[in-house]
Amino acid sequence: MNRPLIRFFVWLGLTAVFTTAGVGIWMLVFQGSQTTASLKWLQFLQTVATFLLPAIVGAWLWADNHKPFVWLRMNRGMEWKVALLAVTAMVCAIPGINLLADLNSRVQLPESLGFIEQILRQQEEAAAVLTERFLQADNIGMLLVNIGLLALLPALAEETAFRGTLQQIAGNTHAAIWITAFLFSAVHMQFYGFVPRMLMGAMFGYIFVWTGSLWVPVLMHATNNGLAVLCYYLLGADQNSKTWADTIGTGAMWWLGIISIVATGAVLYMLYRRTQDSPHV
Repeated sequence: MNRPLIRFFVWLGLTAVFTTAGVGIWMLVFQGSQTTASLKWLQFLQTVATFLLPAIVGAWLWADNHKPFVWLRMNRGMEWKVALLAVTAMVCAIPGINLLADLNSRVQLPESLGFIEQILRQQEEAAAVLTERFLQADNIGMLLVNIGLLALLPALAEETAFRGTLQQIAGNTHAAIWITAFLFSAVHMQFYGFVPRMLMGAMFGYIFVWTGSLWVPVLMHATNNGLAVLCYYLLGADQNSKTWADTIGTGAMWWLGIISIVATGAVLYMLYRRTQDSPHV
């Protein structure tokens, strides 16, 4: 058995152990309570236990001199111009992501698989309801908690797991980037947002390779999630505004989604050229 495959199974084993421990701690403390506060603690424990801890422990096992943050490419920062281009690319991409998500949501399975489609749509609706519960915030303090729980922590943990660990185990090749992006989208268990999330994961993967720093995809991931949290806080009381924030780039504004995709490609090219002018290796 080759080394990448061994490392993959080690990572899977660590993930299973830490996730079981995290859920077990939650059950002991909260006794399975379904209150929003309890579920937020479950979200916190699962994010740390499923994504962050297995990646760090795995990197510690595989890194020279047991330096996990070097192995994960966390020891390299980013130039402010690279950070600016990365954030710009993510903001530009939002209408395009909405357009692709809208097209993805229109996919219909064959009639013979209608029961599966019904299950998938029920899962989407349940996830949307839970997300809305999590996003509700009556004050700045709760907004900051939501930004930490739903934007910063997932960005750090998921990028550490997928780009920092899985993509590097697979070799940082084109195939590795796309396989990791596929798994990144699949783990979220949202079929009707699968395509845009996979493309976003691939974007993070290429930027990780170009820059040699995990912090750049973490910044982009956090920007995407943070904007969603902030938009809900600012516009959530107005259903029409909330709908506009979620659907800009779709429907009558489909053209904005197309412009978004082209603009994002242009910014990514600028970012690529920047990294080639100042190579990280």
